[in-house]
Amino acid sequence: MIPWLTVVLVSLATVVGLVVVIAGLAGRVPDDYSLGATALVELGLIVLLVVVLLAPAFGNLPTGNGLEFWTYLVSAVLLPPAAAVWALLDRTRWSTVVLGAASLAIAVMVYRMDRIWFVQVG
Repeated sequence: MIPWLTVVLVSLATVVGLVVVIAGLAGRVPDDYSLGATALVELGLIVLLVVVLLAPAFGNLPTGNGLEFWTYLVSAVLLPPAAAVWALLDRTRWSTVVLGAASLAIAVMVYRMDRIWFVQVG
């Protein structure tokens, strides 16, 4: 993982999550803005996935538990599409809140993946 990418993804997911949750609590149903913001978070996760796949080839090896890291990563990548499907099937304000909650969860998951990748052994 790359530390600045972690900062960008955590910041992006946090901002998107807060804005979309507030919009949902204000009564807005899912729209192009909330779904587009969630898609932007997913795009960031795909960039992270590519970086993580290529990092060992450039000497950036993970030092933490690999199974735990990959479980977080796969779950995080699957979360935005699942929330988007929910939002498209259930067009209520609560599905907008779910979109925002998914982004907030991703912010926590990406931070945790960074901690797992860079754990100090020894």
